[in-house]
Amino acid sequence: MELSIGQTQRNSANAAGQAYSAVGVSGTTVAPLTPLRRPTWLPESVWPFQTSALEVDGFRIAVTDVGEGPVLLFVHTGFWSFIWRDVIKRLAADFRCVCVDAPGTGQSDRLPTSSISLERASHALIAVIETLDLRDITLVFHDLGGPSGIAGAARVPDRIRGLCAVNAFAWKPSSMPFRGMLALMGATVVREFDALTQLIPRITTSAFGVGRHLDASSRNAFYAGIGRQGVRAFHSYLRDARKSKSIYEQLERALTGPLRRLPLFTIFGERNDPLGFQPRWKQLFPQARQMVVSKGNHFPMCDDPDLVARSIRELHRDHVVPGLCSRPSGEQMRRPSQPDGVTNCISRWSYTEMPSEGGLSKKRACSRFEFAGLLSRAGNSDSTLVKE
Repeated sequence: MELSIGQTQRNSANAAGQAYSAVGVSGTTVAPLTPLRRPTWLPESVWPFQTSALEVDGFRIAVTDVGEGPVLLFVHTGFWSFIWRDVIKRLAADFRCVCVDAPGTGQSDRLPTSSISLERASHALIAVIETLDLRDITLVFHDLGGPSGIAGAARVPDRIRGLCAVNAFAWKPSSMPFRGMLALMGATVVREFDALTQLIPRITTSAFGVGRHLDASSRNAFYAGIGRQGVRAFHSYLRDARKSKSIYEQLERALTGPLRRLPLFTIFGERNDPLGFQPRWKQLFPQARQMVVSKGNHFPMCDDPDLVARSIRELHRDHVVPGLCSRPSGEQMRRPSQPDGVTNCISRWSYTEMPSEGGLSKKRACSRFEFAGLLSRAGNSDSTLVKE
Protein backbone atom coordinates (compact mmCIF):
# COMPACT_ATOMS: atom_id res chain seq x y z
CA MET A 1 0.00 0.00 0.00
CA GLU A 2 1.48 3.34 -1.01
CA LEU A 3 1.29 6.53 0.96
CA SER A 4 -0.61 9.19 -0.96
CA ILE A 5 0.09 12.87 -0.58
CA GLY A 6 -1.04 14.04 2.80
CA GLN A 7 -1.88 10.51 4.04
CA THR A 8 -0.44 9.22 7.32
CA GLN A 9 2.13 11.99 7.48
CA ARG A 10 3.88 13.03 10.66
CA ASN A 11 5.15 16.49 11.37
CA SER A 12 8.61 15.88 12.80
CA ALA A 13 8.43 18.88 15.08
CA ASN A 14 5.32 17.46 16.72
CA ALA A 15 6.75 13.94 16.75
CA ALA A 16 9.54 15.09 19.00
CA GLY A 17 6.88 15.70 21.63
CA GLN A 18 8.60 18.62 23.24
CA ALA A 19 11.42 21.07 22.73
CA TYR A 20 14.71 19.28 23.15
CA SER A 21 18.07 20.90 23.74
CA ALA A 22 20.87 18.88 25.20
CA VAL A 23 24.24 17.26 24.68
CA GLY A 24 23.83 13.71 23.39
CA VAL A 25 26.03 10.64 23.77
CA SER A 26 28.11 11.80 20.79
CA GLY A 27 28.91 15.10 22.52
CA THR A 28 26.95 17.11 19.98
CA THR A 29 24.79 20.04 21.05
CA VAL A 30 21.23 19.65 19.81
CA ALA A 31 18.47 22.29 19.53
CA PRO A 32 14.72 21.67 19.06
CA LEU A 33 13.20 20.40 15.81
CA THR A 34 11.51 23.08 13.73
CA PRO A 35 9.49 22.79 10.51
CA LEU A 36 11.67 23.32 7.44
CA ARG A 37 10.39 25.65 4.77
CA ARG A 38 9.81 23.74 1.55
CA PRO A 39 12.23 24.90 -1.19
CA THR A 40 10.75 25.97 -4.50
CA TRP A 41 12.59 23.19 -6.33
CA LEU A 42 10.91 20.50 -4.20
CA PRO A 43 7.14 20.61 -4.86
CA GLU A 44 4.81 18.46 -2.80
CA SER A 45 3.99 16.45 -5.92
CA VAL A 46 7.49 14.93 -5.90
CA TRP A 47 8.24 15.00 -2.16
CA PRO A 48 4.90 14.45 -0.36
CA PHE A 49 6.44 14.66 3.11
CA GLN A 50 6.94 17.39 5.68
CA THR A 51 10.62 17.79 6.50
CA SER A 52 11.91 19.40 9.69
CA ALA A 53 15.24 20.81 10.76
CA LEU A 54 17.26 19.64 13.73
CA GLU A 55 20.03 22.01 14.76
CA VAL A 56 23.18 20.06 15.60
CA ASP A 57 26.30 21.98 16.63
CA GLY A 58 24.98 25.14 15.03
CA PHE A 59 23.98 23.61 11.68
CA ARG A 60 20.56 22.42 10.53
CA ILE A 61 20.08 18.78 9.64
CA ALA A 62 17.03 17.90 7.51
CA VAL A 63 14.90 15.14 9.04
CA THR A 64 11.85 13.55 7.42
CA ASP A 65 9.61 11.53 9.75
CA VAL A 66 6.51 9.97 8.22
CA GLY A 67 4.14 7.11 8.96
CA GLU A 68 3.21 5.12 12.04
CA GLY A 69 4.50 1.84 13.42
CA PRO A 70 7.87 0.13 13.95
CA VAL A 71 10.84 2.38 13.18
CA LEU A 72 12.78 2.17 9.93
CA LEU A 73 15.74 4.56 9.88
CA PHE A 74 17.10 5.21 6.39
CA VAL A 75 20.69 6.43 6.12
CA HIS A 76 22.53 7.59 3.02
CA THR A 77 25.67 9.72 3.05
CA GLY A 78 26.83 11.39 -0.15
CA PHE A 79 23.79 12.72 -2.03
CA TRP A 80 20.47 13.02 -0.18
CA SER A 81 17.35 11.28 1.09
CA PHE A 82 15.35 11.56 -2.13
CA ILE A 83 16.80 8.15 -3.04
CA TRP A 84 14.53 6.60 -0.37
CA ARG A 85 11.32 8.32 -1.50
CA ASP A 86 9.68 5.48 -3.40
CA VAL A 87 10.53 2.87 -0.76
CA ILE A 88 9.17 5.12 2.01
CA LYS A 89 5.93 5.67 0.09
CA ARG A 90 5.44 1.92 0.02
CA LEU A 91 6.22 1.37 3.70
CA ALA A 92 4.82 4.40 5.55
CA ALA A 93 1.36 2.88 5.89
CA ASP A 94 2.79 0.28 8.29
CA PHE A 95 6.09 1.74 9.54
CA ARG A 96 7.45 4.93 10.97
CA CYS A 97 9.99 5.91 8.30
CA VAL A 98 12.73 8.37 9.23
CA CYS A 99 15.41 9.61 6.85
CA VAL A 100 18.19 12.14 7.33
CA ASP A 101 20.11 14.36 4.92
CA ALA A 102 23.74 14.10 6.01
CA PRO A 103 25.48 17.37 6.92
CA GLY A 104 26.15 19.42 3.82
CA THR A 105 23.68 17.56 1.57
CA GLY A 106 20.06 17.76 0.44
CA GLN A 107 17.97 20.09 2.57
CA SER A 108 20.57 20.22 5.35
CA ASP A 109 22.77 23.28 5.71
CA ARG A 110 25.77 23.43 3.43
CA LEU A 111 29.16 23.17 5.14
CA PRO A 112 32.72 24.02 4.11
CA THR A 113 34.52 20.98 2.74
CA SER A 114 36.90 21.03 5.69
CA SER A 115 33.96 20.33 8.01
CA ILE A 116 32.63 17.33 6.08
CA SER A 117 33.37 13.97 7.68
CA LEU A 118 31.76 10.60 8.31
CA GLU A 119 32.23 11.26 12.02
CA ARG A 120 30.07 14.39 11.79
CA ALA A 121 27.46 12.48 9.83
CA SER A 122 27.34 9.74 12.48
CA HIS A 123 26.97 12.34 15.24
CA ALA A 124 24.06 13.92 13.38
CA LEU A 125 22.40 10.51 13.14
CA ILE A 126 22.77 9.93 16.89
CA ALA A 127 21.21 13.36 17.52
CA VAL A 128 18.20 12.37 15.40
CA ILE A 129 17.79 9.04 17.19
CA GLU A 130 17.91 10.68 20.61
CA THR A 131 15.76 13.68 19.74
CA LEU A 132 12.98 11.59 18.24
CA ASP A 133 13.55 8.92 20.91
CA LEU A 134 13.67 6.21 18.26
CA ARG A 135 13.72 2.65 19.62
CA ASP A 136 13.62 -0.90 18.23
CA ILE A 137 15.13 0.49 15.03
CA THR A 138 15.70 -1.38 11.81
CA LEU A 139 18.64 0.49 10.28
CA VAL A 140 18.59 0.63 6.47
CA PHE A 141 21.79 2.08 5.03
CA HIS A 142 23.24 2.74 1.59
CA ASP A 143 26.74 3.50 0.31
CA LEU A 144 28.67 5.68 2.81
CA GLY A 145 25.61 5.44 5.01
CA GLY A 146 27.21 2.13 6.01
CA PRO A 147 30.17 3.66 7.88
CA SER A 148 28.22 6.64 9.22
CA GLY A 149 25.12 4.60 10.07
CA ILE A 150 26.90 1.72 11.80
CA ALA A 151 29.15 4.13 13.71
CA GLY A 152 26.07 5.98 14.90
CA ALA A 153 24.25 2.76 15.81
CA ALA A 154 27.28 1.61 17.80
CA ARG A 155 26.73 4.51 20.21
CA VAL A 156 23.14 3.43 20.92
CA PRO A 157 23.19 -0.36 20.34
CA ASP A 158 20.28 -1.00 22.70
CA ARG A 159 18.01 0.88 20.28
CA ILE A 160 18.95 -1.15 17.17
CA ARG A 161 17.14 -4.41 16.29
CA GLY A 162 18.00 -5.14 12.66
CA LEU A 163 20.33 -4.13 9.82
CA CYS A 164 19.72 -3.84 6.08
CA ALA A 165 22.72 -3.01 3.88
CA VAL A 166 21.84 -1.67 0.43
CA ASN A 167 24.94 -1.53 -1.78
CA ALA A 168 26.91 -0.53 1.30
CA PHE A 169 30.09 -1.37 3.20
CA ALA A 170 31.14 -0.87 6.81
CA TRP A 171 34.85 -1.72 7.13
CA LYS A 172 38.20 -0.11 6.48
CA PRO A 173 39.05 0.00 2.77
CA SER A 174 42.12 -2.16 2.32
CA SER A 175 42.26 -3.36 -1.29
CA MET A 176 44.16 -1.30 -3.83
CA PRO A 177 41.15 -0.90 -6.17
CA PHE A 178 38.96 0.32 -3.31
CA ARG A 179 41.51 2.74 -1.90
CA GLY A 180 42.42 3.91 -5.39
CA MET A 181 38.81 4.71 -6.21
CA LEU A 182 38.41 6.67 -2.99
CA ALA A 183 41.69 8.54 -3.62
CA LEU A 184 40.57 9.49 -7.12
CA MET A 185 37.05 10.53 -6.16
CA GLY A 186 38.28 12.42 -3.11
CA ALA A 187 40.96 14.38 -4.97
CA THR A 188 40.54 18.15 -5.00
CA VAL A 189 40.94 18.42 -8.77
CA VAL A 190 38.20 15.82 -9.35
CA ARG A 191 35.94 17.49 -6.79
CA GLU A 192 36.25 20.90 -8.42
CA PHE A 193 35.91 19.51 -11.94
CA ASP A 194 32.69 17.80 -10.92
CA ALA A 195 31.41 20.90 -9.13
CA LEU A 196 31.95 22.80 -12.40
CA THR A 197 30.57 20.23 -14.84
CA GLN A 198 28.04 18.42 -12.59
CA LEU A 199 29.06 15.22 -14.40
CA ILE A 200 28.43 12.74 -11.58
CA PRO A 201 25.11 14.34 -10.50
CA ARG A 202 23.94 14.15 -14.12
CA ILE A 203 24.89 10.48 -14.38
CA THR A 204 23.34 9.73 -11.00
CA THR A 205 20.07 11.41 -12.04
CA SER A 206 19.86 9.24 -15.15
CA ALA A 207 18.44 5.71 -15.47
CA PHE A 208 21.92 4.41 -14.63
CA GLY A 209 21.54 5.98 -11.18
CA VAL A 210 18.30 6.90 -9.40
CA GLY A 211 16.24 7.82 -12.44
CA ARG A 212 15.11 4.51 -13.93
CA HIS A 213 11.50 5.02 -12.82
CA LEU A 214 11.49 8.76 -12.10
CA ASP A 215 9.52 11.26 -14.14
CA ALA A 216 11.10 14.51 -15.31
CA SER A 217 9.89 16.50 -12.28
CA SER A 218 11.35 13.96 -9.85
CA ARG A 219 14.68 13.86 -11.67
CA ASN A 220 14.84 17.65 -11.64
CA ALA A 221 14.13 17.73 -7.89
CA PHE A 222 16.80 15.15 -7.09
CA TYR A 223 19.33 17.04 -9.21
CA ALA A 224 18.41 20.41 -7.69
CA GLY A 225 18.87 18.98 -4.19
CA ILE A 226 22.55 18.35 -4.86
CA GLY A 227 23.88 21.70 -6.09
CA ARG A 228 27.48 22.74 -6.42
CA GLN A 229 28.25 22.66 -2.69
CA GLY A 230 26.48 19.33 -2.42
CA VAL A 231 28.81 17.94 -5.09
CA ARG A 232 31.75 19.14 -3.03
CA ALA A 233 30.28 17.48 0.05
CA PHE A 234 29.88 14.21 -1.89
CA HIS A 235 33.55 14.15 -2.85
CA SER A 236 34.62 15.26 0.61
CA TYR A 237 32.82 12.30 2.18
CA LEU A 238 34.64 9.99 -0.23
CA ARG A 239 37.94 11.62 0.70
CA ASP A 240 37.20 11.09 4.38
CA ALA A 241 36.21 7.47 3.74
CA ARG A 242 39.79 6.77 2.71
CA LYS A 243 41.48 8.66 5.51
CA SER A 244 39.25 8.38 8.56
CA LYS A 245 40.86 6.16 11.16
CA SER A 246 38.54 6.66 14.09
CA ILE A 247 35.38 5.77 12.14
CA TYR A 248 36.76 2.38 11.12
CA GLU A 249 37.91 1.62 14.64
CA GLN A 250 34.33 2.24 15.74
CA LEU A 251 32.99 0.00 12.99
CA GLU A 252 35.26 -2.89 13.89
CA ARG A 253 34.25 -2.70 17.53
CA ALA A 254 30.58 -2.50 16.61
CA LEU A 255 30.52 -5.36 14.10
CA THR A 256 32.48 -7.67 16.39
CA GLY A 257 30.66 -6.47 19.49
CA PRO A 258 27.13 -5.22 20.21
CA LEU A 259 25.79 -5.41 16.64
CA ARG A 260 27.23 -8.78 15.61
CA ARG A 261 24.17 -10.78 16.64
CA LEU A 262 21.61 -8.62 14.88
CA PRO A 263 19.75 -9.96 11.83
CA LEU A 264 21.24 -8.64 8.59
CA PHE A 265 19.79 -8.56 5.10
CA THR A 266 21.89 -7.25 2.19
CA ILE A 267 20.41 -5.95 -1.07
CA PHE A 268 22.71 -5.25 -4.02
CA GLY A 269 22.21 -4.43 -7.65
CA GLU A 270 23.19 -7.24 -10.00
CA ARG A 271 25.46 -4.91 -11.97
CA ASN A 272 27.12 -3.08 -9.09
CA ASP A 273 29.24 -5.01 -6.65
CA PRO A 274 32.68 -4.85 -8.29
CA LEU A 275 34.53 -4.85 -4.96
CA GLY A 276 32.75 -7.88 -3.54
CA PHE A 277 30.90 -6.22 -0.67
CA GLN A 278 28.17 -8.87 -0.44
CA PRO A 279 30.62 -11.75 0.15
CA ARG A 280 32.36 -9.62 2.78
CA TRP A 281 29.06 -9.06 4.60
CA LYS A 282 28.50 -12.82 4.55
CA GLN A 283 31.88 -13.37 6.19
CA LEU A 284 31.00 -10.91 8.94
CA PHE A 285 27.43 -12.19 9.36
CA PRO A 286 27.31 -15.89 8.37
CA GLN A 287 23.55 -15.98 8.94
CA ALA A 288 22.91 -12.95 6.70
CA ARG A 289 20.30 -13.21 3.98
CA GLN A 290 21.31 -11.67 0.67
CA MET A 291 19.36 -10.48 -2.34
CA VAL A 292 20.56 -9.47 -5.79
CA VAL A 293 18.20 -7.16 -7.66
CA SER A 294 17.99 -8.27 -11.28
CA LYS A 295 19.51 -5.67 -13.63
CA GLY A 296 20.04 -3.36 -10.66
CA ASN A 297 22.81 -0.80 -10.41
CA HIS A 298 24.10 1.20 -7.45
CA PHE A 299 20.63 2.32 -6.30
CA PRO A 300 18.55 -0.89 -6.15
CA MET A 301 15.92 0.90 -4.05
CA CYS A 302 15.30 3.08 -7.11
CA ASP A 303 15.67 0.27 -9.66
CA ASP A 304 13.01 -1.88 -7.97
CA PRO A 305 11.37 -0.04 -5.06
CA ASP A 306 8.56 -2.61 -4.80
CA LEU A 307 10.97 -5.48 -4.25
CA VAL A 308 13.20 -3.56 -1.84
CA ALA A 309 10.20 -2.37 0.20
CA ARG A 310 8.85 -5.91 0.42
CA SER A 311 12.27 -7.21 1.44
CA ILE A 312 12.53 -4.71 4.28
CA ARG A 313 9.00 -5.56 5.38
CA GLU A 314 9.79 -9.27 5.47
CA LEU A 315 13.12 -8.76 7.24
CA HIS A 316 11.24 -6.98 9.98
CA ARG A 317 8.45 -9.56 10.17
CA ASP A 318 10.61 -12.67 10.07
CA HIS A 319 13.65 -11.57 12.07
CA VAL A 320 13.18 -8.32 13.94
CA VAL A 321 9.72 -9.09 15.33
CA PRO A 322 10.70 -12.55 16.67
CA GLY A 323 13.64 -10.94 18.45
CA LEU A 324 11.31 -8.44 20.07
CA CYS A 325 8.89 -11.19 21.06
CA SER A 326 11.67 -13.11 22.80
CA ARG A 327 12.44 -10.23 25.15
CA PRO A 328 11.40 -10.80 28.76
CA SER A 329 9.76 -7.42 29.09
CA GLY A 330 6.06 -6.81 28.67
CA GLU A 331 6.62 -4.74 25.54
CA GLN A 332 6.43 -7.68 23.17
CA MET A 333 4.99 -7.54 19.68
CA ARG A 334 2.81 -10.26 18.18
CA ARG A 335 4.17 -11.80 15.03
CA PRO A 336 1.70 -11.41 12.18
CA SER A 337 -0.02 -14.58 11.05
CA GLN A 338 1.17 -16.13 7.83
CA PRO A 339 -0.80 -14.77 4.86
CA ASP A 340 -3.06 -16.98 2.77
CA GLY A 341 -1.40 -18.77 -0.11
CA VAL A 342 2.05 -18.80 1.47
CA THR A 343 4.10 -21.96 1.39
CA ASN A 344 7.60 -22.60 2.63
CA CYS A 345 10.56 -23.25 0.37
CA ILE A 346 11.95 -26.70 1.16
CA SER A 347 15.34 -26.74 -0.50
CA ARG A 348 18.40 -24.56 -0.42
CA TRP A 349 17.81 -23.45 -4.01
CA SER A 350 14.32 -24.00 -5.33
CA TYR A 351 11.70 -22.46 -7.56
CA THR A 352 8.24 -22.24 -6.10
CA GLU A 353 4.97 -21.37 -7.77
CA MET A 354 3.44 -18.40 -5.96
CA PRO A 355 0.13 -16.66 -6.71
CA SER A 356 0.55 -13.09 -7.87
CA GLU A 357 -1.90 -10.26 -8.23
CA GLY A 358 -4.50 -10.98 -10.91
CA GLY A 359 -4.52 -14.69 -10.19
CA LEU A 360 -1.43 -15.47 -12.26
CA SER A 361 1.58 -17.39 -11.01
CA LYS A 362 5.26 -16.62 -11.33
CA LYS A 363 8.34 -18.66 -10.56
CA ARG A 364 10.85 -17.11 -8.21
CA ALA A 365 14.15 -18.29 -6.84
CA CYS A 366 14.19 -18.64 -3.08
CA SER A 367 15.94 -20.37 -0.20
CA ARG A 368 14.31 -22.44 2.50
CA PHE A 369 14.58 -19.41 4.79
CA GLU A 370 13.10 -17.04 2.26
CA PHE A 371 9.96 -15.18 3.03
CA ALA A 372 7.37 -16.67 0.75
CA GLY A 373 5.07 -13.79 1.52
CA LEU A 374 7.48 -11.55 -0.38
CA LEU A 375 7.45 -13.92 -3.31
CA SER A 376 3.68 -14.24 -3.35
CA ARG A 377 3.35 -10.51 -3.82
CA ALA A 378 6.21 -10.07 -6.30
CA GLY A 379 3.88 -9.61 -9.22
CA ASN A 380 5.69 -6.90 -11.16
CA SER A 381 9.40 -7.39 -10.51
CA ASP A 382 11.90 -9.50 -12.39
CA SER A 383 13.03 -12.84 -10.99
CA THR A 384 15.44 -12.09 -8.18
CA LEU A 385 17.94 -14.40 -6.57
CA VAL A 386 17.86 -14.66 -2.80
CA LYS A 387 20.80 -16.48 -1.24
CA GLU A 388 21.19 -18.11 2.13
